[in-house]
Amino acid sequence: MRKTTYILTIFFLFQMANAQIHEIGVFAGGSNFIGDVGSTQYIAPKDPAIGILYKWNKNPRYSWRFSVTQSKIKGIDANSDLNSRQERDYTFQNTITEFSGGFEFNWFDFNLHKSGFMSTPYLYTGLSYFTSDDLYVINDKYVSDGNSGGVAIPIIGGLKMHIADSFVLGIEAGARYTFSDDIDGSFPKNGSLESLKFGNTNSKDWYVFTGLTLTYTFGNKPCYCNE
Repeated sequence: MRKTTYILTIFFLFQMANAQIHEIGVFAGGSNFIGDVGSTQYIAPKDPAIGILYKWNKNPRYSWRFSVTQSKIKGIDANSDLNSRQERDYTFQNTITEFSGGFEFNWFDFNLHKSGFMSTPYLYTGLSYFTSDDLYVINDKYVSDGNSGGVAIPIIGGLKMHIADSFVLGIEAGARYTFSDDIDGSFPKNGSLESLKFGNTNSKDWYVFTGLTLTYTFGNKPCYCNE
């Protein structure tokens, strides 16, 4: 019985391994920040963002996705539609490096082994770890207090298109809800700088990446494909 179970397990894993198709590619676009400094617009890409990504497609509807993305993040009070921020006139800059992993869902079947053009909307979420400079403001000037990491939840929506036998083009916008409030220096992590806090200390920071993805597909033909 054990031998039969072992053989069936190996056979099942072999079939699963041959039922995958992979994608590897790049992301290029822009970023914007939503917090206590700068504009309050949700999707307003300003600074270049670049990254690499990998997808492991389990079937035409679901895939695991992993990515690394980096971008400058800026906040300029003068660009805000809030009078209080315009009068304060702070400007900050930070660098976000994000490592993300999660689950992508295709609204329609997206069979990469079929020829011809096809498209589908998709959603992605998971967990991200990001690094950024620890900023604080003193005498109306920004100062860096080192670099540290934080956790964020990505919420991404997009449209992907099978444009050639081995290439997929996507356009997406994704907001990241962070569990931090210090990307813009409004809530210093250093406890000795607590007196320098400003803004709404009950809200968390968001950052958004908007742009294009281009991936190359490869791997064995999955069992869900027909000849």
